[in-house]
Amino acid sequence: MPVLPRRKAEQWQKISLTTLLTGLVSLSVLLTLTILLFASYQSKKKSLIDTTLTLNYSSAVKMSQTIDSLFISMQNSLHYSAIILSNMNSMNPDEVYPHLELLRHSSNYFNSIAVVDETGLIRSTSPKSLGTVGKYIITEEAKAAMASKKPYVSKPYISATSKRLIVFMSEPIYDKNGIYRGYIGGSLYLQEKNILNMIFANNPSDKLGSYFYIVGSNGHVLFHRDKSRIGEDISANQVVQKLMLNQNGREEMVNLRGEALLAGYVKVPTNGWGVVVVSPISVVSEQLNAQLKAILLYTLPPFVLVMLVVIMLARRLARPFVSLANLVGKMGSEKVEIPDGKRHWNREADLLTEAIRYAVGEITKQTEQLTQEAMTDPLTGLTNRRTLEAIIHRWLEEKTPFSIVIMDIDKFKTINDTYGHQAGDEVLKHFAKIIASSTRPDDVCCRFGGEEFIALLPHANSAVAYHVAERIRSTLEKSATPVGETITVSQGISHYPSHSNSAEELIHLADQALYKAKESGRNRTMITEL
Repeated sequence: MPVLPRRKAEQWQKISLTTLLTGLVSLSVLLTLTILLFASYQSKKKSLIDTTLTLNYSSAVKMSQTIDSLFISMQNSLHYSAIILSNMNSMNPDEVYPHLELLRHSSNYFNSIAVVDETGLIRSTSPKSLGTVGKYIITEEAKAAMASKKPYVSKPYISATSKRLIVFMSEPIYDKNGIYRGYIGGSLYLQEKNILNMIFANNPSDKLGSYFYIVGSNGHVLFHRDKSRIGEDISANQVVQKLMLNQNGREEMVNLRGEALLAGYVKVPTNGWGVVVVSPISVVSEQLNAQLKAILLYTLPPFVLVMLVVIMLARRLARPFVSLANLVGKMGSEKVEIPDGKRHWNREADLLTEAIRYAVGEITKQTEQLTQEAMTDPLTGLTNRRTLEAIIHRWLEEKTPFSIVIMDIDKFKTINDTYGHQAGDEVLKHFAKIIASSTRPDDVCCRFGGEEFIALLPHANSAVAYHVAERIRSTLEKSATPVGETITVSQGISHYPSHSNSAEELIHLADQALYKAKESGRNRTMITEL
């Protein structure tokens, strides 16, 4: 036999049993940990992406409905004004102007309003500073409104006189004899303060990295948090192209600037606009990475402990074989006594099995602990919002009657501003303890966000919920608080199924009752009224 292969064989044979067993067990634990982390990462990634897409699509639907309702209301206001103008004997500017001023300032729908007679002559405008009274209409959109003699909504266009990006709406005016007398039209200046700014400018999704924009039927930006982009042509965007084909949906996409986004998009029926709500995929990745670091932080200490135990067991397992090797080594050089033979294999297998079971048990324990922490608000120890929503949907599926009590600490911002956020946190924990001690064991207490809390009361009608809510309110008002002054809470109540069969609607109704309690003077409980 060649020398080199013999040496390799001798080197392999010299690997200690302790090293071999430690390596095998370590490899098994590492693989188990890796598989668990990988499976958790992939599952959470899919869940976050699906949830984000669903939320963005839901937001886009709501915004689309808001814009649709807004334009219907704007058209109705013009229709009502057209009826009033049709009853006037003439279109005297002095008679028309007060009505236009009232319409513009009472509704805030339009930046400017004009009345045009059947010849195309502008008879009156609000504001007067437009300077077009006594002139004839010149824009193609104004002429199209004149020619249609019907309610009209233009595509966004640049005004020839003011160079503004405008959306123009009009309503025909017919006199008592059905003769066409012209129209009343309102303009929306998209690049200036308008009704869209008033409704959407303070969208809370910005805090989560998400944002939205509105595009016209031609693919031009009509509303964006970055005003410099209003009027920009983004028709090459894959989502905008689908909106231009009257398609709604949700999907992962890459925008024209190369950003990977999660988008929900919906067409507005009334005017053909499109609403797009997007979230950067990087936000999802950051959440996943943070969660992975947390899992590693909790699993590494027990893993190190397991490894120390495994090394000790491996040494004990190899000890009889070491003794036997030493004994064989002495043979031929000195007299030795052969000890009684002992069978170690079954015991060793049991010890090895227990080590693996211990390792897996520790990892499972930490995973369960992380799962529990993911369901709990870290500050107050109450159930978090995600778990609460899951419980509500389960109860709705099981048709379990329940009441929702939404609670909001009165003037909490003043507490933070006066005593600091740390004192504010102590107040939140104090209130959480009062909620937990004032409810039943089967009730679910949740921190819904900020200073807002929710209690779910199964098998409780509105009267029972009111009694519980009043107990919470009274206890808080009389309690000694961390800031040394009286703190109160306002509360709203809704009930399933008497008020609604929808989770979102139940929370919305309870929230409305809460704000009614706030408006009625705070420190009180209101039940939803249908």
